Amino acid sequence: MSLSDYSKVEQTIRFIESRVHAQPNLAEVAEEVGLSEFHFQRLFQRWAGVSPKRFLQFLTLEEAKKMLSESKSLLETSLDVGLSGPSRLHDLFLNFEGMTPGEYKAKASGLTVHWGVEETRFGPALFAALDRGLCGLSFLVEGGPEEAFETLRERWPAAKLEASPLLIRGYAEAFNQRIEGKAHQPLSLVLKGTPFQIKTWEALLRIPPGRALAYGDLAQMVGAPGASRAIGSAVGQNPIACLIPCHRVIQSTGAFGHYHWGAPRKQAILGFERARRA
Repeated sequence: MSLSDYSKVEQTIRFIESRVHAQPNLAEVAEEVGLSEFHFQRLFQRWAGVSPKRFLQFLTLEEAKKMLSESKSLLETSLDVGLSGPSRLHDLFLNFEGMTPGEYKAKASGLTVHWGVEETRFGPALFAALDRGLCGLSFLVEGGPEEAFETLRERWPAAKLEASPLLIRGYAEAFNQRIEGKAHQPLSLVLKGTPFQIKTWEALLRIPPGRALAYGDLAQMVGAPGASRAIGSAVGQNPIACLIPCHRVIQSTGAFGHYHWGAPRKQAILGFERARRA
């Protein structure tokens, strides 16, 4: 990207940040930097890895979080960030946070997270789910489910954690079918994280099964070249093992590197995927 390209992107970001409350559309932003909508969209997408609209949504979400933390009402927050009403704010939070703005404001109080331990091809795992879909999958390491359960509690501190073996067994069966390549319908995931983490996890989903990329390559996919350390942190915070394939990221030297649920398990999952491809 040329220096002039970067200056346009920098100008764009400052413009969007200063007018989050006005919710500028694509035509208004493109006009600000003197480009056609088509060329501006391509330039920004190439630099940021997301569309200008999605970037604006990230900024709007962060602004809304601040206001809700200051005890502003949903209506007041919606209007202050330039949305037409609480329903738009509701959709924004569900799309990016996996919870409603009211649940976020209450720090997930009132939510019930169902959990259970089930066997998988790669060993026992703790599954966790909200009514809207699977929100956690952690393989068990030595010592039983305690570590996985504490991680779950840290991610949903104000939610009620309820053992639900029958409900969770359905998710475990769907997971095993998916691993075997026998899935016939989508499996809903609920992701809770920062915009950068979610963007990184979305990029992981684009790595084909059995393939492995270095952290630097993933940083390029995310549109954040040079941010390998931040990428590594986001990969390490992946809440849903295997389905969000953080096991497909390795060190630039070719070494497998660290894996939250054990390096041998990472090798086993990649080996299984490669065998299926072959």
